[in-house]
Amino acid sequence: MSKRGSILYVEDDASLAFITKYNLEAKGYEVVHCVDGKQALDIFPKQAFNICLLDVMLPEIDGFTLAAKIRGLNKDVPIIFLTVKSLLEDKIAGLQTGADDYLTKPFHLEELVLKIEVFLKRPSVKSFQINLQNIGSLAFDFNNLVLKNGNDEHRLTLKEAELLQFLFQHKNHVLKREEILKTLWGTDDYFIGRSLDVFISRLRKYLGREQSIKIENIHGVGFRMKVG
Repeated sequence: MSKRGSILYVEDDASLAFITKYNLEAKGYEVVHCVDGKQALDIFPKQAFNICLLDVMLPEIDGFTLAAKIRGLNKDVPIIFLTVKSLLEDKIAGLQTGADDYLTKPFHLEELVLKIEVFLKRPSVKSFQINLQNIGSLAFDFNNLVLKNGNDEHRLTLKEAELLQFLFQHKNHVLKREEILKTLWGTDDYFIGRSLDVFISRLRKYLGREQSIKIENIHGVGFRMKVG
């Protein structure tokens, strides 16, 4: 395995794939390129990957379905979508499959490398992980990435669980956007900041029925999880 990390790269555009793979390998990454979702799903369990880069519009198995299947096999591996779809609804749909971030085509290689480095170098949050705890009337199982409200169960991505845990650990206190981003993503880069807003929206949806909990937007500053 490369010292910088092993990448599963799934892209059916031959020209784009050649250029991206060549440049990433020049920077020291090991890149395994697949031309469709089925090939990627066959290869993924056979090799340890540090990160997955997935096109959305793929032959055989589309990127959204592939991401969901990868997430079913591995809860932790970072997944970044590379997509021509720029609508917020498309990006949210992608993140809901278990992906961690997205990059809209056409993209600059430097931006892609930045995102890869962010995920490969992101700090561990194990220092504040607790296996099972109550958030209001909800049961939050971090290790199994599950949030339960009676019989209603939400399967969380690792990033959703990390964000929920971090907000709850600092409940009733204002957290600056920069603090959240640097703790969970390792950077306060603008593009990662856009992803934070999507994750906050998803957590609000999961917590929607719990009247005693609210994630407040503190304009120009950050967020506060109000409990009680």
